[in-house]
Amino acid sequence: MLRSMQDLKDYTIAATDGDIGEVKDFYFDNEAWVIRYFIVETGAWFFSRKVLITPSSIQRPEWEQRRLQVAITQEQVKNSPDIDTDKPVSRQHERQYLNYYGYPYYWGGANMWSAGLDPGSFGLPEGEVEEARARHEDDDPHLRSCKAIIGYHINATDGAVGHVESLLINEETWAIQYLVINTSHWWIGHNVLIAPEWIDEISWADRSVTVDLDCASIKASPPFESSQQLNRERESNLYEHYGRVGYWQVETLVARQVFDPEDNT
Repeated sequence: MLRSMQDLKDYTIAATDGDIGEVKDFYFDNEAWVIRYFIVETGAWFFSRKVLITPSSIQRPEWEQRRLQVAITQEQVKNSPDIDTDKPVSRQHERQYLNYYGYPYYWGGANMWSAGLDPGSFGLPEGEVEEARARHEDDDPHLRSCKAIIGYHINATDGAVGHVESLLINEETWAIQYLVINTSHWWIGHNVLIAPEWIDEISWADRSVTVDLDCASIKASPPFESSQQLNRERESNLYEHYGRVGYWQVETLVARQVFDPEDNT
């Protein structure tokens, strides 16, 4: 199921021995387009500090109660590495954080969480994992605030079409599946969906996103109504409209290749 970023805001993160705090923002990887960390504001029990919590720690989501149970304790959070969430998170800070909790590094893998596999799985032979990690040790983490991208202008191949109103997040993989685009300032229009794989470029300086689609196709795309459940039929209609292959088909193929490299189907 897909959930909007706004819906996930203020979800309670609950440790094994008490609540940690509420989700205020997310860091996403703008290469893999997946949520890497929740930015959680702790309650009075910890001086209202902001801390990072990885989706890898989720033990049991309670969607109706708006709570995410994580497999860590309040004491672990108290003693976790101090990271200034108002500044870019460096790879060094990530290593300290992941090593502290005993989580695997996500960089250097083949699927980067995008194949719908377990976030901790790399899809590489065991002997190649350390080599891949070393190659990507000093990479730019590519972490960006989800909240910051709201309002970015969307540029098609032949003009401006709207702005980012929200993000739709896959609750199983924590991938950002779609950007919700508000077109009403350009046309007497509606909200439409743009998948991250259709993005050509993001200009952080200009606060704009350029997509590999033209204005006419975006204007004629199936409208998105937040009140309607975005089921596979509606997603299929969207991808067929743009003549693109559905991400679920790509995930199935990648998963086959990960577990059976000789499978060419």
